[in-house]
Order: sequence, then C-alpha cells, then structure tokens
Amino acid sequence: MPSLADQSVEQLGGPWSVLARQKRDHVRLDRLLQELEGTSGSAQERVLHAIARLVFPHAFAEESVLWPELRRVLPDGEELTLQVEQEHQEVNEIWVRLESDELDAAERCSALDRLVEVLREDVRDEEDRLLPRLQGAVPPSRLRQLGVAWEVVRRTAPTRPHRVVARRPPGNALAALPLTVIDHGRDLVDAAARRTPDPTSARLRSASQAMARAAGRIEHVGVLRRGEHPSTHWG
Repeated sequence: MPSLADQSVEQLGGPWSVLARQKRDHVRLDRLLQELEGTSGSAQERVLHAIARLVFPHAFAEESVLWPELRRVLPDGEELTLQVEQEHQEVNEIWVRLESDELDAAERCSALDRLVEVLREDVRDEEDRLLPRLQGAVPPSRLRQLGVAWEVVRRTAPTRPHRVVARRPPGNALAALPLTVIDHGRDLVDAAARRTPDPTSARLRSASQAMARAAGRIEHVGVLRRGEHPSTHWG
C-alpha cells in the first residue's frame, strides 16, 4: 500500500475511516510545527499549547485503539507498534523537561529541535509503514469502525504528557479517566489564569500546579503501568 500522504480520502476508506482521521491530524500537526519555527516567548508557548492538545490525545487514541488492532492482525505487529510507542514515550519525556525549570536557553533549544524531529519521524513511520499495513490487512468497513472508536477515545483522552503511565492496555485504559479529568481541569484553570490579573492569576497557577502533583501521584499507581513494554518504562 502507498503512503497515506499519497492517498485521497476516498482511497483511505472515506471520512469516517481511521486513516483519514489520522491523516487530517498529521496535516494539522505539520502546520503547527512550521508555525513553531523561529518563535519565542508567549508566541512559542501558544503554539506548543496547540501542539500538545493535538498530539497527546491523538497518541493516546492510537495506543488504545489502533496498535492493539495492528498487533492482532499482523504477524510483525509487535515490532511495528513498539517503535512508535518508543517515539511517543520520548515525546512525553521531552515535553516534561520543557515544562520544567531545569533547562537553560541552549538546552531548551536543543530539546525543541529534538521534539520536532521525533514528531516528524513519528508521522512518517505511521503514514509510510504502520497504517498502510493496517489498510492492507482489514476491510474498509473495519477502518470505519476503528475510526469511530479512535475518535471517541481521542475526545476523552488526557491532554498532557504522562510519561510514567503504560503505553499499552490495560494500564493506559485504567489511567484515562482520572488523568483526563485532571488534565481538562488544568486546561480550564490555566486558561482562566491567562485572562486574570495578579494576584488571582497566581492563585490559579498554584491550583494548576497542585493538580499536576495529583496527576503525578496517580501516574505512579502500579496498576497503571500494567501491559507496558520494558523499553517504554520510565523511572
């Protein structure tokens, strides 16, 4: 099968197909990565925020819906999906570093460069290798079923990096509800903080940080690491 990048929506199984939905997100990500180039300060933070809200739910839906299907229908599905899971894990780890205060200007620039590189590698691996193999292994009706399931999970998935949680079921499925609730709560609090002058904004930022610490404690619950491959294990 040719790369998804070279196929029309109709060839991918129609607009409900998971392949068309994946490609649509990839196109949007490419635009955001181009927009990120040369930015700094608040402009850079705005683009990174948009990338995060696209990338993390997208990846969570892949790990919950698509990669188990690939492992089920392809004899080499384990090898194929593991490489992408490792890329997802690296994105999570880079993002957590970027959100910390531990990087100087040069280190932050290097981390951003690597983030863009890994995200582009991930798109190419999916569009050129994994998803065409899925396309060749299941009928269009199954691609549409997967598209509906993928969209439901994507819309209810965590919106921030969680590097400790397993990249596979059952761990990631068990983590979805509590982490999604916290992430969406933080999104609302952070948006309010950006619109509110001090000292109220400072209190809102403190509330967001408290929610982040709560999410960190949830991530370390042992059952949420079940199913993961040792190569994506953090800590």
